[in-house]
Amino acid sequence: MIAYLGAYADQIALFNVFRYITFRTGAAMIFGFITVFLFGPAIIQGLRLRQGRGQPIRADGPQTHFKKAGTPTMGGLMILSGVLVSILLWADLTNVYVWSVLLVTVGFGAIGFYDDYLKVTKQSDKGFSGKMRLLLEFIIASLAVLLVVMRTEGGFATSLTFPFVKELLLNLGWFYIGFAAFVIVGAANAVNLTDGLDGLAIVPIMIAIAALGLISYLAGNINFANYLQIHYVMGTGELAPVCGAVIGAGLGFLWFNAPPAAIFMGDTGSLALGGMTGAIAVSTKHELVLAIIGGLFVIEALSVIIQVAWFKLTGRRVFLMAPIHHHFEKLGWTESQVVIRFWIIAFLLAFVGLSTLKLR
Repeated sequence: MIAYLGAYADQIALFNVFRYITFRTGAAMIFGFITVFLFGPAIIQGLRLRQGRGQPIRADGPQTHFKKAGTPTMGGLMILSGVLVSILLWADLTNVYVWSVLLVTVGFGAIGFYDDYLKVTKQSDKGFSGKMRLLLEFIIASLAVLLVVMRTEGGFATSLTFPFVKELLLNLGWFYIGFAAFVIVGAANAVNLTDGLDGLAIVPIMIAIAALGLISYLAGNINFANYLQIHYVMGTGELAPVCGAVIGAGLGFLWFNAPPAAIFMGDTGSLALGGMTGAIAVSTKHELVLAIIGGLFVIEALSVIIQVAWFKLTGRRVFLMAPIHHHFEKLGWTESQVVIRFWIIAFLLAFVGLSTLKLR
C-alpha cells in the first residue's frame, strides 16, 4: 500500500523514494522484524496457553531433545504475520509474481497449520495423511505456476533455463507446470525436514531468500540482466521486498527461537517459507540454481530418501538417524555445533549459487 505513494512523487518529491525497490526492500525488512519482535511474546504466550504440552517430541530422537517438551509450536504464525503485513505495506500489489508467491506462502502455511494442529491436539508426531497433504500442495503450487506462466514474457514461459549457459533453453511445454510445481513442493518439504533443531532451518532460509532476493532484483532489471547475461523477467524485481520481509521476520523469529527456543517454527512456518523459496525460484527462472542455493535442504531431503530406500531394500540404515542433522547428533556433536556448521554450509552453497550469475 505504501508503495502506491510513489505515484504521487510528481506532486510531493519526498514520495519519490517509494519508487525504489531497494528502499522498499530495506523498509520491508525492518518492518518485518519490528512486527515479530513486538508481537512475538504475546503470540508465544497465547500458543502456550492453548497448546498445553506443546509440540510432541519424537520418541526415537536424541535424548537431549526430551528437555524441550512443553515448548509451543506453530511459530510460523509469528513469521507469517510479520511477512504478510510487511508485504502488504511495501510490495507492489498489482504485481502477479507477488500474488503467486503469496498464494503458495499462505496456502502451504494453512496446510502446515492444520498439520501442527493435529499433532498438538493428538499429542503425536504424526499429522494428517501425507498423500492428502502432497495433493493439496501440488494443487496450490500448480495454480501459482499457471499464474507465472501466463504472465512471463520473452518466449520462455514454459522453458527450463540452465546455470552457466544463457542460450540453452529446454521448452517443456505444459509439462513445465508439473515440473515447476514439483520444485515448489520439493522445496517446501525439504525445509520441513530440516526444521529439527533450534535455529537450524530459519537461518538457512534467510540465507537462501537473501540470495533469491538479489536474483529477483537483477533478473527484473533489464540493464543488470543484460550485463550479467541472465534472462530478463520483467516484474520479478518486486519480489525483492517480499524477500526483505522474510529476512526481517526471520530475524525477529530467531530472537525467540535461539537456543533454548521459546517456540518452534512448526510445519506452519517451514512449509510456507520452503514453498515461498521454490515459488520465487520458479518466478525468476532459476529453478536449477535453487538446488545449489538451497543445497542444505537438498542434502537433508536426500538423507531421508536414502535412509528409507536402503532400509526397505536391506533392512539396514545408512545413517544413525535421519534427517542427517540427527545423525551428527548421534555421533556426539552438540546441538549448537550442528546448527552453526550447517549455517556455514548454507552460506557457502548460497555463495556458489550466486556465482552462477556471472559465470556464463
